Amino acid sequence: MPEKLIIYQLFPRLLTNQCARCVPGGTLEQNGSGKMNDIDDALLVSIKGLGVNCVWYTGIIEHATKTAFPGIPADDPHVVKGMAGSPYAIKDYYDVAPEIAVDVDRRMEEFEELVTRTHNAGMKVLIDYVPNHTARRYHSDVAPDDVRDFGADDDDTLFFSPANNYYYLTNQQFSPSFPVGSYAEFPAKATGNDAFTAFPGEYDWYETVKLNYGRDPGNGWEYTDPVPDTWLKMLAILRFWASKGVDGFRCDMVFMVPLEFWHWVIPQIKKYYPHIIFIGEIYDVGQYRPFLDYGCFDYLYDKVNLYDTLVGIQTHNWSAARLTGAWQTVDGIGPRMLNFLENHDEVRFGSKAYAGNPALVLPSLVVSAMINTGPFMLYFGQEIGECATDNEGFAGDNNRTTIFDYWSYSSLRRWCDGGRWGTAALTQQEAWLRALYARVLHLCNSEKAVSQGRFFDLMYVNLHNPDLNPHHIFSFMRQYGDDVLLIAVNFDSVPADIKINIPDSAFDYMEIKEGDYEAEEMLTGMSSCKKLVRGNTFATSVPAYGAVIWKCSVQKLCVSEKSTLSES
Repeated sequence: MPEKLIIYQLFPRLLTNQCARCVPGGTLEQNGSGKMNDIDDALLVSIKGLGVNCVWYTGIIEHATKTAFPGIPADDPHVVKGMAGSPYAIKDYYDVAPEIAVDVDRRMEEFEELVTRTHNAGMKVLIDYVPNHTARRYHSDVAPDDVRDFGADDDDTLFFSPANNYYYLTNQQFSPSFPVGSYAEFPAKATGNDAFTAFPGEYDWYETVKLNYGRDPGNGWEYTDPVPDTWLKMLAILRFWASKGVDGFRCDMVFMVPLEFWHWVIPQIKKYYPHIIFIGEIYDVGQYRPFLDYGCFDYLYDKVNLYDTLVGIQTHNWSAARLTGAWQTVDGIGPRMLNFLENHDEVRFGSKAYAGNPALVLPSLVVSAMINTGPFMLYFGQEIGECATDNEGFAGDNNRTTIFDYWSYSSLRRWCDGGRWGTAALTQQEAWLRALYARVLHLCNSEKAVSQGRFFDLMYVNLHNPDLNPHHIFSFMRQYGDDVLLIAVNFDSVPADIKINIPDSAFDYMEIKEGDYEAEEMLTGMSSCKKLVRGNTFATSVPAYGAVIWKCSVQKLCVSEKSTLSES
């Protein structure tokens, strides 16, 4: 049975850090850092218990930092964001971040042991692959002997050459709009967010430099024959990490790298590692299909479509009926869309910039996790309602969990509970919320109707239904074999008693047998007699900011004593 991927994004630097007295912008010595070794069997069992079958470890590969380690000097502080630095400013693609190792000299071995523990817990392992940019200063001290550093053989007198790894602003000193002290870069390199200027601003990705894949930004031409040196270097990097036993890569900003590269590199990796999956971060719906079909990605983020629609419903009074347009936008590729409500780039769901209360998550969670068979991802701490209310340092109080600082979160320390990783120390709401996530996420794979089944949107026959408000209610069906799930969510602050029209086309498409069903509401365990008959409505109550998942699987005539529960 194919599993629906349930991915848990975990930041080792933060998740297991137990420092209770962190200082905003504090050093490693002041604030501490979580370690890979802290991600032990107890923690992995706890994560697996949510219904998770895949862990994405964020911040594994060595990146620029203001912290010095034995044999590893600190990077120039003027081109590092925060004290810890961004995990997306890679300074050595062949190494592990020393801050997350107990024994810095054994950091690669500790990562390999983490991969083994995760596999033994029954979960796959993803890591980041950052192909678009490096830290401003890149050097590998552990790469194989035949591997040359990015930029080592570049001709920096040329703005562009297919043989170069970087783009150079010739005869210009790196001179951003903020002080950089003694940091010197001449000639300046183009900045990672396609800022082809020697004068990037503070909101540019000034800590990174753009990699050159053979595309001339002056005229848009792409040079692929001979194969560009950057392509060959990146192929070797992917092979290196695939050999470490990882199961896939979450690929950063894939649309900023030429599509031709992905078409070339992914099949080469899959030839030797056919199980490896590639997940692309992308923000242009118009590029979804090319990156899936020609680019060979397994899955893509559906951020600007489903996620943004759910945000609009929750925060901007958008109609829930807009969800129909969201699935229609990706019709045919829905199973290859990765859905989420949080990640390191987005604000926390419970933050004041989003829902303002993590307990309101159920309608968004059910839609995001169950609208298609594609992966669902949650961000560490999301399941206990971490709201990112701290002012950790570099990014300030921005409703996100910092990726730039050494920090610790009280909610996560309660979950840790001295290494027990249980619910005993959680608040009542945190424990309730975690159980809710676990209930929904387990259903994603225990119910084949969700993991493998058909989808039918019921809204087109309910837009003018006086017994259902489509501005707040969204309803759909999932079906596999004899199992039919009727799902309704309520984005309103008041409960709703609704009667859902089910069209003849749903009965035909899903081959539903008409009759009375002994139905179970999967979130509460409540049983009721439900009638699935052409021309009848399906009546149910949906709590405020709630959802119902009615499973109708065994057709039988309800006995008379239970008929009072049935609503036509």
